[in-house]
Amino acid sequence: MPTTESTQGVHVSTDQLVALEARARDLSFVQKSRSHQQLSGRMQSSMRGRGLTFEELRDYLPGDDIRSIDWRVTARTNKPAVRVYSEEKERPALIIVDQRINMLFGSRRSMKSVTAAEAAMLCAWRVLGSGDRVGGFVFNDTSIDEVRPHRSRESVITLAAKIAAQNESLDAAFAGTPSPAALDTVLQRAAGVAHHDHLVIVVSDFDGHSTTTRDTLLRLASRNDVICILVYDPFLLDLPTSGDIVVSGGRLQAELSLNRADIRKAIDTFARDRGRELRDWQRQLGLPMLPVSAADQTAPQLRRLLEQAAWRQRRR
Repeated sequence: MPTTESTQGVHVSTDQLVALEARARDLSFVQKSRSHQQLSGRMQSSMRGRGLTFEELRDYLPGDDIRSIDWRVTARTNKPAVRVYSEEKERPALIIVDQRINMLFGSRRSMKSVTAAEAAMLCAWRVLGSGDRVGGFVFNDTSIDEVRPHRSRESVITLAAKIAAQNESLDAAFAGTPSPAALDTVLQRAAGVAHHDHLVIVVSDFDGHSTTTRDTLLRLASRNDVICILVYDPFLLDLPTSGDIVVSGGRLQAELSLNRADIRKAIDTFARDRGRELRDWQRQLGLPMLPVSAADQTAPQLRRLLEQAAWRQRRR
């Protein structure tokens, strides 16, 4: 169903996700080292001997293969020099997108579920543009949709359609039971596919994360590149001092009065404690965790966060 003005920010359509292809082209991604870039497309690892792409010209070192010597440069400089090539290695991408009922929350621009969908598709289009295969998992509280990695626009459009379908099914009148454990389930499914040399991007608010979540991410990261995109809404960090809000856990709802200082303090403490817990968790994991707000445009945030991460990496 197409997204109308009345549903803008609440739901997102396949067409809107497909249209993000143009916004993904100018994203600047994190460089881990000269020969290895996150989201940079095909990985390159320096190696001796003949590969696919010329890497550099350097002085000969003991142990270098004499077949790699550049005799013209050696004759001109009177110093042995070798040509170093790089080998292209395919790095398929798996993008995991959270569309559980806890993602159906937003105080300004959009629901977290919409922001997660946008961030996931920006990554998908960027990876495809770099020439790598793209697939992923889209999950809610009861089901998981899988798209196997392929190097085609059709595959990315299929992923967009899966995301949009689950996004459209989100309803505030959700009568089921929220499933925090669904995050662990989908990560374990991804670990069964990403045996090595994959790029795994997890887009979620990480509600319900546990020691199992941490251990699964660490296992994934030991053989693959993993990036976590933490989707959040800033409402709980800057509560109004009046009015009422209705919170829901699915079947049950409760009305909270923001006029009461004790209620505002309890909500504020909960939000800040959770933020602190996630930061501590990030340090334990040692993985990139990029916070993306549902209150602002997704593409500029993702671009800025990746540029900042690249700058921090260059400083190391």
